[in-house]
Amino acid sequence: MQTLNYRFPARGVATHPIHVGVVASGDLEILLEPPGDDGDGVVVRVRTSVDGFDTVWHDVLERFFTRTPLAGRWELNDFGATPGVVNLRLRQASEAAGTAS
Repeated sequence: MQTLNYRFPARGVATHPIHVGVVASGDLEILLEPPGDDGDGVVVRVRTSVDGFDTVWHDVLERFFTRTPLAGRWELNDFGATPGVVNLRLRQASEAAGTAS
């Protein structure tokens, strides 16, 4: 199990908690909380069962948050999701927050 932490700039703000996906083989769960008192950026913690994909995670997340800079505390619980599934779940979370691009 590996835990990765990332920060990105943001313009929009999640106003309510969001939950999409599940932790299951080849899938991903996302929990999104509004930003805390410590700032208004994107804070992402990824817990993944697959080691060694730090660069892939960074690139997928950076690409997404460049298009959808939604501030909040993002918790991603991964069980072998492909980059396509990761992007799908991120878009579902942003749609649920009302800020999909």
